[in-house]
Amino acid sequence: MKITTADFQNMKNRGEKITMVTSYDYSTAKLADNSGVDSILVGDSLGMVMLGYDDTISVTMEDMISHSAAVARGAKNALVICDMPFMSYQTSVYDAVSNAGRLMKEGRCGAVKLEGGVEFKEHVSAIVKASIPVCGHIGMTPQSVNAFGGFKVQGKSVEAARKIIADAKALEDAGAFAIVAECVPPNVAEYLSKSVKIPVIGIGAGAGCDGQVLVYQDMLGMYSDFKPKFVKRFANVGEVMETGFKSYIKEVKDGTFPNEQYSFKGVDEEIMEQIKK
Repeated sequence: MKITTADFQNMKNRGEKITMVTSYDYSTAKLADNSGVDSILVGDSLGMVMLGYDDTISVTMEDMISHSAAVARGAKNALVICDMPFMSYQTSVYDAVSNAGRLMKEGRCGAVKLEGGVEFKEHVSAIVKASIPVCGHIGMTPQSVNAFGGFKVQGKSVEAARKIIADAKALEDAGAFAIVAECVPPNVAEYLSKSVKIPVIGIGAGAGCDGQVLVYQDMLGMYSDFKPKFVKRFANVGEVMETGFKSYIKEVKDGTFPNEQYSFKGVDEEIMEQIKK
């Protein structure tokens, strides 16, 4: 049965942890969905792990729509949440609602996610009023990497932690159904999760959150440009893929692939003779 935003709330209420992974294509989404994950995030992290950018800022609406639609076709049960890319909602409330609508209508996602808290309370409220579920994102917000001066842990001072908590409460008041908290000290994140009624999904925020999200290329060892401290490698799929590619190259080079097992039946000799004439 398709998981909904109401299921997220029910899971928090009964103390069941929420599982979320990223995905950006049909095949991977289908695998994640078959595994029983609760939610699939079509993150703008695709700019780095799929498109090779240094950050998420260059990702466009068209990128997100295309990848979200592919994931939606593969995910039959998991709740698909799609990131709103940089400058698709910051410019105005109207743009925020319009672009969120495009992601729902063209990208076929079940909810959208945007970065920021208090500053975007009005934007979130307007999107929710348009019947589009919104997941917030606070703490280390990658679209603000230049303002932060890099990918850094947020909320380490009293002032910074209080800002994160205020952001979370603003998002809750605006009608967000969940919040992603990224790179926040574990005890701050745990307190945050208890301070709001909606689910808080952590990434680099400790075990005290209501759920966890990871980029699948990170957790499966498929992205080697850098490895965040909070990432556990649950499988070395990247290593397996490299081994497979190398075996393929070797067998093609030495002529052992394709052999008869992987070839179609040849035409009769009589036909071949006619072909050669």
